[in-house]
Amino acid sequence: MKRWVPSRLIEIDAWIDSTLWRFFHGSGGLWEKITIVSRRFRARGFKKGLVELCCEGLTLGLGGLVVLYVLAQPAMRMTANGLPRETDYSVLFLDRHGNEIGRRGVLRSDSVPVDEMPDHFIKAVLATEDRRFFEHLGIDFIGLFRALSENARAGGVVQGGSTLTQQLAKNLFLTNERTIDRKINEAFLALWLESHLTKRQILETYLNRAYMGGGAFGAESAAEFYFNKDIRDVSLAEGAMLAGLFKAPAKYAPHINLPAARGRANEVLSNMVQAGFMTEGQVVAARRQPATAVDRGTTASPDYFLDFAFAEVQRIAEGIPHRNFVARTSFDASMQQLADESIQYHLRQFGKTFDVDEGAMVVIDNDGGVRAIVGGPDYGVSQFNRATKALRQPGSSFKAYVYAAAMESGMKPNDIVSDAPVTVGGWSPQNYGRSYAGRISIVDAMAHSLNTVAVRLSQKVGMAKVTALAKAMGVESPLRGDKTMALGTSEVTVMDQATGYAVFAAGGMDSHRHAILQLSDTNGETLWDAARDMPPRHRVLSEPAAKSMNEMLVQIPIRGTARKAALTMTRAAGKTGTTQSYRDGWFVGFTGNFTAAVWFGNDDFHPTNKLTGGSIPAMAWQRVMEAAHQGIDLKPIPYIADPLPKPSEAVAQAKGDGPPPPVRPPSLNAETQKVLNGISELMRGAPPLAPEKVAANTGPSAVDSRPQ
Repeated sequence: MKRWVPSRLIEIDAWIDSTLWRFFHGSGGLWEKITIVSRRFRARGFKKGLVELCCEGLTLGLGGLVVLYVLAQPAMRMTANGLPRETDYSVLFLDRHGNEIGRRGVLRSDSVPVDEMPDHFIKAVLATEDRRFFEHLGIDFIGLFRALSENARAGGVVQGGSTLTQQLAKNLFLTNERTIDRKINEAFLALWLESHLTKRQILETYLNRAYMGGGAFGAESAAEFYFNKDIRDVSLAEGAMLAGLFKAPAKYAPHINLPAARGRANEVLSNMVQAGFMTEGQVVAARRQPATAVDRGTTASPDYFLDFAFAEVQRIAEGIPHRNFVARTSFDASMQQLADESIQYHLRQFGKTFDVDEGAMVVIDNDGGVRAIVGGPDYGVSQFNRATKALRQPGSSFKAYVYAAAMESGMKPNDIVSDAPVTVGGWSPQNYGRSYAGRISIVDAMAHSLNTVAVRLSQKVGMAKVTALAKAMGVESPLRGDKTMALGTSEVTVMDQATGYAVFAAGGMDSHRHAILQLSDTNGETLWDAARDMPPRHRVLSEPAAKSMNEMLVQIPIRGTARKAALTMTRAAGKTGTTQSYRDGWFVGFTGNFTAAVWFGNDDFHPTNKLTGGSIPAMAWQRVMEAAHQGIDLKPIPYIADPLPKPSEAVAQAKGDGPPPPVRPPSLNAETQKVLNGISELMRGAPPLAPEKVAANTGPSAVDSRPQ
């Protein structure tokens, strides 16, 4: 084996030393050369300030791009699959008695190319909605500045800054909720539309999809509804009236308020002159002879209900090859009128006092049919359905599911529980009045809506069981299932609450919620029937649990937090709900006939002025139900022996604030409906007439033999 000698080690050490020296010496020389060269670019004096400013601008610009990229993520997800596909279904809707209530769906062939629309109509729209449409890139900063200046000068909002592209982005992808997130998404979506569609395509899509009042979507549908004309044939006066509808369709709809519609049309004509699209001489005839709409009556279209029912038709029709349908619904015009009137009345009377702008309601009969939907105070102002799409914290109205899970686990209303401070994982909820009752029965704890008891019960049965039961009862919104959910922190919709509480009204059976009773083609052939094709009802709550829940819930309008919901002619049951910082107020209640959920709050989530569920939500519910139970067969709440409250007590509680409730509009009573249903069944089961008998019954002799 070869031995290493000291001289060899010295050579290695010398090589390492020399290599390191050459590396550092060369690096130093290179750095000196770089320094000498860089000195030539060193800025001094005012140039240094400019360089620093540019560097800072570059840094901030890069940071801004990162922020914009983050803010654009929601819009990028919305547009991942391109434009929302326009439905190819066309549906005529009938109410539960067979009366036409509206249409939904526009066939693609019904869309009119913008090139075929009258030039004066296009000019009227652009002059009023977006004069710089062909100049901006989706966001018009000049127009926005002009609108801000005009609004500041007027001391209020008199001019909008949204471009036509932004309006289309909102119509296609967003809701009408007044939040900063929505405005940010709207801006990014407008830029996306401008980069993927031509100006002509944007304008055409807007004119064929925008809501224009009276249940009409798109210019062609509106021209047919208001003037019985094709959009290609409308006059200047009619085109100006149609163009004026985009701002507030319900307010300016000519079949509802013709003077307002004509006044708005006159403003549109002035806009055309100011924009230079027409001269005063060209519009003077339209001013002197304003348009007159076809008489459609003053009955408002139940648009929120139609939107919900149309979505249900689309789900049902997925496996049906047809595209044109006639849908008979569970809609009740008189109930809808009562619900609309009650929400608007209470917003008008108490909106300023409680600082609340919005309200929503859903009414379901105890067969599961959706009778009425109020998605907001004015569909023309906002088509966003707060009853079916808005997620709101339910507050204490969610406790019904917690108590139901406790009853399902074997507990009883008279069981004693502790109302005392409780801490769960560092969270210490408190009661509304920050006081505690000590040992108390479950029924009394529910009547007074004690938070600590609800939390204790949820921990005892487990939040997983509460979540599973709420889902089984019909809550479709995602539930977090955390410890705070016992107090209603997980958001739900008004429709969820109405569906869930309808289980109590059905004695523990599933609510069987539906809006469509029958779906047929245009030839009258039945394609789908709820009685035949819906799954049979099944039990969600056991009978003992349902009995215990109803025994507790009927106490709340008598001696609990919902005294203003008591009725004079029948038992009422339900639960109030009030969320943190008073952002939302709820009352969800039922009788032996109907279940209804009511919500009041604000679109921008700002707190109300101490609105509670026992105030206007309970009052609005009581106003509807007091009238809705007039002239019908009153059914008892399941497992409640006494269907009627004590007269003196109920009258005092139900009197409430304001004038007496409205009278329910005339409708078919239960007996008449039963007779008609019987006749319908007999006719369906009757064998067809033989051809010779049909000829004999329709021939000349048959006509001549009729008694005179």
